[in-house]
Amino acid sequence: MTTPPTPATPSWDPAQYLRHSGHRLRPFVDLLARVPALPAERPRIADLGCGPGNATALLAERWPGAHVTGYDNSPEMLQRARAEQPALDLAPADARTWTPEGPHDLVFSNATLQWVPGHLDRFADWTEALKPGGVLAFQVPDNTDAPLHALMRELAATPRWAPRLAGVLRAPDSVHAPGVYLDRLARLGCATDVWQTTYQHVLTGDDPVLDWVKGTGLRPALTALADDPEARDAFVGEYRDLLREAYPPAPYGTILPFRRLFAVAVKGA
Repeated sequence: MTTPPTPATPSWDPAQYLRHSGHRLRPFVDLLARVPALPAERPRIADLGCGPGNATALLAERWPGAHVTGYDNSPEMLQRARAEQPALDLAPADARTWTPEGPHDLVFSNATLQWVPGHLDRFADWTEALKPGGVLAFQVPDNTDAPLHALMRELAATPRWAPRLAGVLRAPDSVHAPGVYLDRLARLGCATDVWQTTYQHVLTGDDPVLDWVKGTGLRPALTALADDPEARDAFVGEYRDLLREAYPPAPYGTILPFRRLFAVAVKGA
């Protein structure tokens, strides 16, 4: 009997991730617009899961006098961020264990917590570190039921791929229902707003949905098959064919509906 692999931290490709940076940046901007005034004029801000740093720079632009630190557990992402955003304060950290050092005015996280099992249990530490009136704001993809992910999981579970990919991909319950987040944060003493938005991204180019997911959701499979390029390419080819059927192109491009969940929690006095 083949033992299923233990899920590993996926390796990240900043260049691939940034190929769709305009679309990926939009929910960050939408979340940022809903963050209220912070307690301090020169706030202390953490961007948890900063990636290549292009979005973290927007936090520094909104609060020019702030001490903003971007945290990520990907050496590749931090290297890219340091190269392109040299003015940023950056540090390695894992959201599964990271706890703010000292009082913070804002803990911000964009498209990261879906990779953190048990992230609900991290909220207590993060809100505890907030000043009164401080904010925890995050956004996560909320579309594990979409063909993009469902087809990937179904393919990985087939007899050919299960021995290599069982347990590797994100689970369907990696993101919780909106009410679960609202309840958890409200019980921690936060005035909380939770909402969902479904973006209709129009992607262009050859196999654009595959190109999109190569930068995010497909990373665990690509990492697990990295030592076998032939198998990796075969899996990607089969998945590509499924995506072509699920997301047919139109004359103007290919529509990728993408639902995201947002939360802004303000700590009480």
